[in-house]
Amino acid sequence: MDILSEIKQPIRQELDVLNTALIKALASSNQLLNSVVEYYLSTKGKQMRPILVLLAARLFGKVRQETIDAAVSIELLHNASLIHDDVVDATLQRRGKKSVNAVWDNRIAVLVGDFFVSTALKCSLATNDMEIVSTLSQLGQDLAKGEIEQLDNVRRKILNENAYFEVISKKTASLFVACMKVGAWSSGKSDERIKHILSFGEKLGLCFQIKDDIFDYFDDLSIGKPTGNDIREGKVTLPLIYALNQADEVTRKYYTDILEKTHLTNNEIESLIEFAKVNGGIEYAESVMYKLRDEALNTIDIFKESPVYQSLKMILQYTIERKK
Repeated sequence: MDILSEIKQPIRQELDVLNTALIKALASSNQLLNSVVEYYLSTKGKQMRPILVLLAARLFGKVRQETIDAAVSIELLHNASLIHDDVVDATLQRRGKKSVNAVWDNRIAVLVGDFFVSTALKCSLATNDMEIVSTLSQLGQDLAKGEIEQLDNVRRKILNENAYFEVISKKTASLFVACMKVGAWSSGKSDERIKHILSFGEKLGLCFQIKDDIFDYFDDLSIGKPTGNDIREGKVTLPLIYALNQADEVTRKYYTDILEKTHLTNNEIESLIEFAKVNGGIEYAESVMYKLRDEALNTIDIFKESPVYQSLKMILQYTIERKK
């Protein structure tokens, strides 16, 4: 059994219920919309976010209908953000196949993303719990703010670690925190331990994004995007930020001048990647990720040993060790 199958084991039945609910929520009378939805859901991805919702619910109590509705809502909101991101970034591949905007066009992709958002809100209202609705509404704002701040940093050429973490806290970690919160809250129980699971979600989300950013410095067709894609879009992530901060003034200016350009050549991108690697950028990013991993593990050591507890630890392990 692979690690993802092991992670899902304690909530396998609930995950089947969730996927049935997801398909039902997106059903419509429009043939074109159904075609796009069916195409998109044909590769649902690893579904880490709804898995986290279900595990958090089981950790605190049990999975209820409110949990399923909340998990569907989060999965839809997450996928809406991916569809919209592909339009913004002109990305032509998602999960190893053509993106929605590549198969149809930007107009269809934006509208389908909007449909996902609206359906997510509808599912959140089905919980009849304003705490869950409020959490998901805040999440929508955080995801949008994170993307806007990242674009603003690109335009203003802000190259510092604090700005990087502010962005990934909103665009990635906020999603993981919301998963843990609505899962725990929807279980029917809530106690002082919830702050520990929220901290776990935040650190897990930061690890996830740092690992994603590290992928961009290596050539691997299985990840569905070319090496240096972030740099090509003007996004400077932790490995390169670290290398720039360690460089002498002349070297730093040489590479920041390259980053000032509107369009970078392949040679310039390769030069920036090699600069980050040679100057310890990858090792530094990994060390930050491992530190966050250890902190995440410490936050949940108050919970009793159980299959669900083991699955949460394995998700953290999977996030660190995954190959794509």
